[in-house]
Amino acid sequence: MSINALRTSGRAVGAVIGTACLLLGVAPAAAGTVTAARADTPPGAPPGVCPADTGWGPPLPGTALSASRVQSGFQFLEGPVWVADPGYLLVSDLAPATGAEQVQPSTIRRLVPPAPAETFVANAGSNGLALTPDGQRILAATHDNRTVSAFQLSDRARSVVAADYQGRAFNSPNDVTVRADGVVYFTDPSFQRGRRPDAMGGRTGVFRVVNGQVALVDNSVRQPNGIALSPDGSTLYVGAFGENRIYAYQVRPDGSTGQRTVFATIASPDGVTVDCAGNVYWVSHSEGRVHVFSPSGAALGTISSGTQATNAAFGGTDRRTLYITAGRTGDYGIYSIQLGVPGYPF
Repeated sequence: MSINALRTSGRAVGAVIGTACLLLGVAPAAAGTVTAARADTPPGAPPGVCPADTGWGPPLPGTALSASRVQSGFQFLEGPVWVADPGYLLVSDLAPATGAEQVQPSTIRRLVPPAPAETFVANAGSNGLALTPDGQRILAATHDNRTVSAFQLSDRARSVVAADYQGRAFNSPNDVTVRADGVVYFTDPSFQRGRRPDAMGGRTGVFRVVNGQVALVDNSVRQPNGIALSPDGSTLYVGAFGENRIYAYQVRPDGSTGQRTVFATIASPDGVTVDCAGNVYWVSHSEGRVHVFSPSGAALGTISSGTQATNAAFGGTDRRTLYITAGRTGDYGIYSIQLGVPGYPF
């Protein structure tokens, strides 16, 4: 999600209502641990999260919209994710790079706009965030130690989800998404590697984690950034920041990926989220706006925010509020706009 010490790029997604999983009999699973899904449940969304409604109307009330700034004064924001109970937004707030290795410190902050932000996890080292299907942990692309981590919401305890690939350190994990059965996908560009050694041989890639095992999805993507799943779990979207392209991968039931196609092209694709109808909301960092696409890739419109936009996530009591992180280094803010279709929870 971040492209260097001064510009950080991002992906984010909305939140899942974890209690819905429990009420409907879906056992919580550790991040990266695959659990058997009900035969009538798509692997993308836990049951009860997206309403069983196929009659969605247009997601946007127009084709050229603007979001309003609701909170400001942050250093550099990334990775927004909504936690439905009791209702708050988590974001990564990145500071300038420090030390001989030039690594950016990061704090996870909790927001209930317009109230002042609170520190949720100090020294998190995080960029992109996502909520696990059980609603109990936050997944984080943690560039501080070049891993993917999980933070327990109850006590902020940190654990490792993905430590390395075949013994080689990742570059700087950037964004992360998770399927309802626990399969984790994340991007690994070199934006925040700083001056640390390159163990990937100049390659940047996309990875998945199944039952604690890390597998390569694709190491031919130049600077992969935002990442998200379609609501039915059949498509994995990856933004290639270094190519100005958005790729779509076919996803098999076991979590492995098949054919890759070009879904859309936009300038500097950063963070992304999706709604329950499968529409895709992709942030253009350089344009400072969100491009909205139908599941087929048709352009539906744009939402303008502040300059250097990084990420977006759905939230609010009905999950129809789109939150966007954007601004200038030293004065980043949260922007919001009310939309027509509830957001996909992760």
